[in-house]
Amino acid sequence: MRNPLRSLPILLLCLGLQTAALSAQSNAAPHLEKRGAATQLIVDGKPFLMLSGELHNSTSSNLDYMNQHWANLKATGLNSVVTPLSWELVEPKEGSFDFTLVDGLLDQARRNNEKIVFLWLASWKNGMSSYAPAWVKQDTKRFPRVIERGNPVEILSPLSSATQQADATAFAALMKHIKAVDSSDHTVLMMQVENEVGVLGDARDHSSAANQAFAGQVPAQLMEYLQAHRASLYLVLKEIWDANGNKTAGTWTEVFGDTERADEIFMAWHYGRFIQAVAKAGKAEYDIPMYVNTWLEGDTTPPGEFPSGCPEPEVVDVWRAAGSSLDFYSPDLYDARFAMWSRRYHREGNPLYMPETRGGATGAANVFYALGEEAGMGFSPFAIESEANDKDPLAESYNLLGSLAPILLEHQASGDVHGFVLDRDHHSVDFTMNGYTLHVSLDNIFGGTAESGFGLIMGDGKDGFLGAGKGFRVSFTPRTDNTPRVGIAAVDEGKFVDGKWIAGRRLNGDENDQGAYWRFDPHQERIEKVALYRFE
Repeated sequence: MRNPLRSLPILLLCLGLQTAALSAQSNAAPHLEKRGAATQLIVDGKPFLMLSGELHNSTSSNLDYMNQHWANLKATGLNSVVTPLSWELVEPKEGSFDFTLVDGLLDQARRNNEKIVFLWLASWKNGMSSYAPAWVKQDTKRFPRVIERGNPVEILSPLSSATQQADATAFAALMKHIKAVDSSDHTVLMMQVENEVGVLGDARDHSSAANQAFAGQVPAQLMEYLQAHRASLYLVLKEIWDANGNKTAGTWTEVFGDTERADEIFMAWHYGRFIQAVAKAGKAEYDIPMYVNTWLEGDTTPPGEFPSGCPEPEVVDVWRAAGSSLDFYSPDLYDARFAMWSRRYHREGNPLYMPETRGGATGAANVFYALGEEAGMGFSPFAIESEANDKDPLAESYNLLGSLAPILLEHQASGDVHGFVLDRDHHSVDFTMNGYTLHVSLDNIFGGTAESGFGLIMGDGKDGFLGAGKGFRVSFTPRTDNTPRVGIAAVDEGKFVDGKWIAGRRLNGDENDQGAYWRFDPHQERIEKVALYRFE
């Protein structure tokens, strides 16, 4: 006989190692992980879906003013808040740091069970430099400005090493403090470094330093990156390079042409180098995810009418070539072509996060597409405190998605989730899932067609699906020839409480058009499960 006591020390050792591993994972700082088909934010050892909102620029600059908004933010279903934090308030005098506001915001967030993404308003905000400290603004020799048409403007030049060093020093001090006060609580999930950077009013900086650099050779670091990543470059950038002969060296105009696009690429390189350096300094103190956001261009808008050099899709590769400290690039998406812009940013190596977008009824619909179809890490309408309350349409979507989050995150990783937004101009969409083709269209029963619809659908075992949303209906076609027909066995509405399914009504009458469709009526968002059967 074996002596079971001999195995006990080994068993205890294994249990101890497993416990230590789990503890280390839960104590790790927030970070990104590739999990199956999706890149996800990991907080306390688990994927975290950010149902966020971004505050107005100045709301969080005063603790008393900010404190009055937390109740409504919570009622809207937010679990995280994108919170501006300006350089001028953190370092009002050079070398003298004040983190009173930071600590107060963290305390308020914790008391309201909310997380924070800090938005570092430093050298630039919406292209301009309005949030830099006064000691930076007034010293134009040490901290030079962008020159447009012979005149300085209130835009700090990204070619200035002194400005870069001052910004990076302040950001590193901030990150060191956040680590000291938050490395165990993980209230701060991510950092946005600057805001919608780029030159406004001209296609590029025309200071003497910029003119000299523009007349010089394209840096070898950028050329080497373009050559190494030729096959995966964003198509517009590749076409610009191709049109000028795929040169491996030369001046900016020789390599990219004598157009405003060369100006934009030049500025993207210098903003990219500057902000990658700031992010690197911050990550050296506390390594959590960091990103930049983008003021999106119009189809025919020339650089300078949007911030020239910001990480538009065509120059994201230029930013990547400039460094690796930024984890991803995000769109500030107000354009009606939500799906198109989402796809442009959700590309290999760049997960989708929506730091700034429309809220209200529009946001309530778009969040299903972003988190479902594009496996988004989070969604954040701007000026959230202006609309936040339990009557906001966004609240209905956020509270529903909050209950679904653990299941949705699993399906993002497995790749069997689709999201959609429908209207009269785009009234249907087809998906292939779980052995079926799903035809999703605007809800239509008794002669009435919904004006709009939105939702997401996930696989739910063999011959089953889980859906959420409103205003749409679904029909099914088997993808195998031997069982050509399919029927709806049952539709159940319900809800998730702490990850457990609680079934509600059985909807097998008018609610599923007598078995013809899986329906989500247009009046209220719902979670439903459908079970199918096949027959000859």
